[in-house]
Amino acid sequence: MITVIVFLPLLGFLYCAFAGLYFPNRFSQIITTSFLFISSIFSWIVFFEYFNQIDTKIIFLFSWINSDTLSVNWSLRVDALTATMMIVVTTVSAAVHLYSIGYMKGDKSINRFMGYLSLFTFFMLMLVTSNNLLQMFFGWEGVGLASYLLIGFWNFKDSANNAALKAFIVNRIGDFGFALGIAGVFYIFGSTNFDLIFSNLNNFENHSFNFLGFNLPTIDTLCFLLFIGAMGKSAQLGLHTWLPDAMEGPTPVSALIHAATMVTAGVFMVD
Repeated sequence: MITVIVFLPLLGFLYCAFAGLYFPNRFSQIITTSFLFISSIFSWIVFFEYFNQIDTKIIFLFSWINSDTLSVNWSLRVDALTATMMIVVTTVSAAVHLYSIGYMKGDKSINRFMGYLSLFTFFMLMLVTSNNLLQMFFGWEGVGLASYLLIGFWNFKDSANNAALKAFIVNRIGDFGFALGIAGVFYIFGSTNFDLIFSNLNNFENHSFNFLGFNLPTIDTLCFLLFIGAMGKSAQLGLHTWLPDAMEGPTPVSALIHAATMVTAGVFMVD
């Protein structure tokens, strides 16, 4: 069921990208919206299964990276927090898909728009179900890409193109800190897997390193670097300037980004 929740939006995007080119726009709207409502219903079922539970379920999909000491599997991690985020993402996205059917009526690029919405949702679900930092970074960057495509959807407007570029660049600044944090975590812990990192935190409680003559606490520094990434996605002070300009995209885009998806991704990471 978890796999269906995560990958149904991707199937909706693939339909819009390929089959949607040869069928009426109405089919793209119906298929993508139906897939999101199915994902939302399943997400609520999973949420009630994990309500008030502390158990964590790991669903192994395939081996992703194996290079020397770096070994990363593609897995889906489900716990109470993830289950909560899944219902937020899928429910909000399903409502936005449904609203878009009427809002985008008459637009010449409905297939493309519905595909971008589904792609955004897929990357958000990959982000909140990640079992390691690299997989989270994949979803993190994917959300940034999809937001760029959605904000600049009406690319015949210079204001939309500029707003999309601004959001992309500002988020890259935050993501640079996130990438440095991931590299530092791997250097210290020898892994990007959440369980291994959390189980070894106590071993580095008093660990520090020297940087430019300053003795810095290791864990605090790594957390700060990861937090910079959270600042970018959740539009916190200093990296918030892209958010108002996101209104240049169609209204459903603003609803999806502002309401409870990408802006809350930073909050999810901090938790």
